[in-house]
Amino acid sequence: MSIIKNASLKPYNTFGIEAKAQSYCDVTSIKTLKSVLKDYHQKPLFVLSGGSNMLLTKDIEALVLHINLKGIEVVSETENTVIVKAMAGENWHNFVLWCLERNYGGIENLSLIPGNIGTAPIQNIGAYGVELKDIFVSCEAINIANQSLKPFSKSDCNFGYRESVFKQNLKGQYIITSVNLELTKVNHQLHTDYGVIKNELESNGVENPTIQDISNAVIAIRQSKLPDPKEIGNSGSFFKNPIISAEEFQELEGNFPDVPSYKISEAAVKIPAGWLIEKAGFKGKRFKDYGVHNKQALVLVNYGNANGKEIFELAQLIQNTVKRLFNINIETEVNII
Repeated sequence: MSIIKNASLKPYNTFGIEAKAQSYCDVTSIKTLKSVLKDYHQKPLFVLSGGSNMLLTKDIEALVLHINLKGIEVVSETENTVIVKAMAGENWHNFVLWCLERNYGGIENLSLIPGNIGTAPIQNIGAYGVELKDIFVSCEAINIANQSLKPFSKSDCNFGYRESVFKQNLKGQYIITSVNLELTKVNHQLHTDYGVIKNELESNGVENPTIQDISNAVIAIRQSKLPDPKEIGNSGSFFKNPIISAEEFQELEGNFPDVPSYKISEAAVKIPAGWLIEKAGFKGKRFKDYGVHNKQALVLVNYGNANGKEIFELAQLIQNTVKRLFNINIETEVNII
C-alpha cells in the first residue's frame, strides 16, 4: 500500500482542473481497500473513481482513495440472459464494448458514457431511453466505518432520475466495489425511440438494426455533440433535465411555442436543459479559458487553465438566468467539490 503526499489530481478528473490531494492512494484490491479504511476511516476520506462526474473547486484536504479495482466475469447465464459482474474500476465504455463483442444486449444505448463502473449506480446513468436500473441486478459495496461488504439489490438502491440511495440516505457511507448487470443473449429489446437514433440509423442505411448498430449510432451522436475530455476538459452533461408539472409546461409552451418536451406522466413533463441554456444565450459562449460548448449547451468546458471556481460561477450564472427567464430550476448533474 503506497500513499503519496501532496498529489496532483489533474490527471484524475476529466475537467483537467489542477487541485492537490493532501494524500493519495491507488486502490487495486479489496484487501487494500479494507486495510486503508481500517487505518483511516475516522480521518477525512475522498473517494475517487473515473473523475468524470465532478468539478474540483479546491484542494482536497483528505486521503484520496482512487478506486481502481479491475475484472469482468460472467457469474450466471440461461439460454436467453446472462449476468455479468464488473469491478468498480473498469471503464464504463470499455465494459460496454466487452459486452457487445459477446452479443450481450441491453447496454448499447449507454455507449460512450464517461466514467467507471463503480459510479454508474450512484448516478443511475442513462441515455437515449435507457437507464442503468433497467439492466441492474445488484452491486456490492464496502461499509467505510466497519469495512464489511454488503450486497445491494435494485430495490435497495432506490433508483430515481440520476439518483440513488448512495447520493441520498447512504451518501458517504459506502464504496461500491462491483456491479452485476443482466443482459440479453437473444431476442434483444432494441430502444430506438429517440429521433436522433432513428435519424442516424436511417442515414447509415440501417433498416434492421443490431445492438452493435445502435451502439455505433449512439457513439456517432455523442461524438458529434460532446467534446472529448482528452482534447477539451469537460464532464459531459453538467445539468439535469428539469421535470415540471403539466400546468407549468402549459404556461411555458404558451410563452415559448417551440419548447421541446418529453411527457413523463399525465402530471409531469421533462424539458431539455440544453434547450433552456441555449435559449438563454449561453451556447458557445466563452469566458477567458472556460465556457459553454458550441455544439451542446449542457456541457461546460475548460479550454486549458481555468479553475473550478470559475466554472462553478458560470454554472450559477446559467442557473440564475434560466430561473429568471423561464421560472425553472435546473440542477447540476456534476458533483461540486
